[in-house]
Order: sequence, then C-alpha cells, then structure tokens
Amino acid sequence: MPIIPRLDRVMADRKMSVNELSQRIDISPVNISRMRRGHIKAVRFSTMERICEVLQCQPGDLFEYVSPEPGTDDVSVGRE
Repeated sequence: MPIIPRLDRVMADRKMSVNELSQRIDISPVNISRMRRGHIKAVRFSTMERICEVLQCQPGDLFEYVSPEPGTDDVSVGRE
C-alpha cells in the first residue's frame, strides 16, 4: 500500500493516547485504532479537520505516500 498512515507518529510526538484523542474529537477509540493501522478506506474532511485541530498538525503529517519500486507490480512494496 503506497499510502502509509502516520497518525501513530503524530500522536506520540504530542504524547496523546488513543483514548484522549478519541474523547477530544468524539470518535470511538476503535475507529482511531483502525486509522492508525491503515484499516480504513476513507476519512471525512470533518474528521481530518478535528484531528488536525487537536494534534496541531497538517493533513500531510498524518499520511505518507511511498512510491513502489520501479519495475514491481507488488502493491505492498514500501509497507511497514
């Protein structure tokens, strides 16, 4: 998957737990954990806005694009 979620990194930098973020943006801890692991297909702009507001970050801080290596068709290249 060429899009890597970085929510864990931003939360760690801010010393914020899943439960604290969950309470502050009014989203279940399960949904935040799914976002952290990349087990989501979409994120609403309103959700991104609340996350960025609470974590004082930009949307680009929460995700990273890693291009596949040339000549490979494997979509899992670059995955952590």
